[in-house]
Amino acid sequence: MADDDTHTTRTDQLHLQNPVSRYPTISPPEQHQPEPGRESELEPRADIGEFSYRGTGRLEARKALITGGDSGIGAAVAIAFAREGADVAITYLPDEEPDAARVARIITDSGRKAVTLPGDLTRADFCRDVVEQAAEQLGGLDILVNNAGKQVVATSLEELPDEQLEQTYQTNILAMFRTTRAALAHMPPGGTIINTTSIEAYMPAPTLIDYASTKAAINNFTKGLANQLACKGIRVNAVAPGPIWTPIQPTDGQPKEKLPEFGQSTPLGRAGQPTELAPAYVFLASPESSYVVGSTIHVNGGMPSP
Repeated sequence: MADDDTHTTRTDQLHLQNPVSRYPTISPPEQHQPEPGRESELEPRADIGEFSYRGTGRLEARKALITGGDSGIGAAVAIAFAREGADVAITYLPDEEPDAARVARIITDSGRKAVTLPGDLTRADFCRDVVEQAAEQLGGLDILVNNAGKQVVATSLEELPDEQLEQTYQTNILAMFRTTRAALAHMPPGGTIINTTSIEAYMPAPTLIDYASTKAAINNFTKGLANQLACKGIRVNAVAPGPIWTPIQPTDGQPKEKLPEFGQSTPLGRAGQPTELAPAYVFLASPESSYVVGSTIHVNGGMPSP
C-alpha cells in the first residue's frame, strides 16, 4: 500500500473514531481484473491494516492457518493475528504470489513467523495437504480461518454455467468441509475455527444466487459443527461481512456498472475496509470469546440481519 494512499488511515483501531468518517466514501471506477484478482491492482487500494492495526498480545504464541490470506479480508486477518502475537500460514492461488509475498513480509516485520502455501482449494488433496504443511511448519495448529471464496455475478439462473456453479461450491463450501476435517487432527482443546459467511446469506442478490446459497450453507455448517465440537473444547463461529472493498469485487464479483456506488447504500454510507473485519476474527480466536459458540458476528455497516 502506497504511503500516500488517501484511503489508508494511520489511526489504529483502538482510538475513538467516527465510523461514518473513519474511511471516506469510495466511488471506485468501473474496472475489471481477471480472477482471482490482485490487491496491488485494486483501485482505490484497500486498507488491510499494515499501518492501521495495532495488536495487544491477545493471540500470543498461537498458530493460525488462513485460507485466502493473500488479499482482502484474509490478508487483514493474517496481519491482525500476527500483530496480536500469532504465527500465521496463508493459502492462496499461485497467481496471487505477489500479494501473498507482501502479506508474508508484513507478518515477519511484525515479529512473527509467516508460512506461504500456494495451491488450489478446489482440489481435495490440497485441502488435506495444506493443513499438514501448516501444522508442520508452524509447530502445531490451533486456529483455522476458512476464508477463501469465489463470487461471480450471473444475470439469471439460465445464464449460470455449470462450471461456475461447481467451482463456487467447491471453493466456498466443499473446501471448508475438507480443510476443517483435516485440521481437527491437530486442534487442541481451546482451538478455534472461524468461517467467513456473508450478508448475502440473509439478503441474497438476484445476481449472486450460487454464491449466496454457499454462504447460507456455511452458516448451517458453522452451527452444526459448533454443536458437534463444543464438548471437545473446540469453538466454531462465523463472521458475516457486508460490502467490503476487496479484489473479489472487480473480478466480476459485482456488475461493473455498480462499482462506483459500491457500499454506499449501507446506513454508514460507505463500503467497509478489510481491516475493519479483523477485530471480529481476533475476538473469536481469542479466549475472550470462550462462551461464544455457533455464533455469527455481523460486520456490515448496519445492514439488517437476523
